[in-house]
Amino acid sequence: MHQRSIYLTMLALSASVATKAENPDAVFQTYPTYSGEDLELTVDSKGTHWRLWSPKAQAARVILYDSDRNTQAVDTIDMTRGEGGTWVAAVPRQLYGSFYTFSILDNGKWLDETPGVWAKAVGTNGHRAAVIDFAATDPEGWESDKGPAIAHINDAVIYEMHHRDFSVDPSSGIVNKGKFLALTEPSTTSPDGEATGIDHLKELGITHVHILPSYDYNSVDEANLPSNQYNWGYDPYNYNAPEGSYSTNPADPSARIREMKEMVKSLHDNGIGVIMDVVYNHTADNDNSNFSLTAPGYYYRHRPDGSYSDASGCGNETASDRRQMRDFIVNSVKYWAKEYHIDGFRFDLMAIHDIETMNEVAAALKEINPDIFVYGEGWTAGDSPLPVSQRALKENVSKMPQVAVFSDDIRDAVKGHYTDASDRGFATGKPGLEET
Repeated sequence: MHQRSIYLTMLALSASVATKAENPDAVFQTYPTYSGEDLELTVDSKGTHWRLWSPKAQAARVILYDSDRNTQAVDTIDMTRGEGGTWVAAVPRQLYGSFYTFSILDNGKWLDETPGVWAKAVGTNGHRAAVIDFAATDPEGWESDKGPAIAHINDAVIYEMHHRDFSVDPSSGIVNKGKFLALTEPSTTSPDGEATGIDHLKELGITHVHILPSYDYNSVDEANLPSNQYNWGYDPYNYNAPEGSYSTNPADPSARIREMKEMVKSLHDNGIGVIMDVVYNHTADNDNSNFSLTAPGYYYRHRPDGSYSDASGCGNETASDRRQMRDFIVNSVKYWAKEYHIDGFRFDLMAIHDIETMNEVAAALKEINPDIFVYGEGWTAGDSPLPVSQRALKENVSKMPQVAVFSDDIRDAVKGHYTDASDRGFATGKPGLEET
């Protein structure tokens, strides 16, 4: 072999070795995992307890506050190593009314504070988690609250709605415009006497509402709501706490929880089930997400050079095929089903998730409520390192017997192609689409 060819071959080999060394995915598979139900926060008769999963942290701490923002810490508690890659801390008092964050030492540097990935109650903009009594957030009659029963998923008649859009118009006749509580107001009408709000939903004859993302999302400043900021909510920040801009008081962690429950109960009382749009496939931020600030890199898939893979088209994609991320998704939907009595889940870009995860999701939810159902978008927005055979794609739906998928083929056949406003569909007279 020519000397230059030998040199180029050696360069290629060394580059290949370096690339493999930089790819963190193989390392993440070796992390210990923890499946206990006490992650984040537990309050009992013995006091307040924290457990943070962060296997590679060099140290971790809990930082306590007496308000949700713009105040100095009142205490810092060092955490100690626990089982399964966790860190633990406790105080012998029930700290109801307090707020907290976590911070970890990673490669000799203390990372920014985070409410953790499991925060269930948060203050303004979700930057600090809160210690509250969840029993006090239950509306009257919550113990017996239940959604409508349906024999089969295809008996569901689903209306997709955005909380703000549904009630914010000045003509809605609704007091709590753009809020969870809008759906608790009966007998509202427009100036012309048309039914609005929940009465409008009832007259449509639907069985379920599919509410656009209702977890705490990133893009609306809850401290400046009069600015009329707007987003659909597909930019997750805290997956397990309700969005503050839909509450009457974002600074009160209990208000957003209680008001969302009141909305669910009102819909149930009127014979309407609640489907929650969930977006576990990506986060709003990359390096500064709550995932990255607790277990850097672990929760995401990466390209061979170590950069974020981006099957979501939003800058990153989560790694449902890793045990701790899979457990997070499964336990998160279980939490919403139990704590908020959610009747179904619609998964955004579901094919970013693997088939095994989606089957675990469906099985876990069916144990809670046999009438609950799961469906999602059977595609990705871009390519993924996850093999096609493992993706929750529409062509793989036969491998997911308890999971349904949207059909974009039927949608485009009925109305025309979604990217071309001039394209007609069957409903507007285009021939040859009967089969589709």
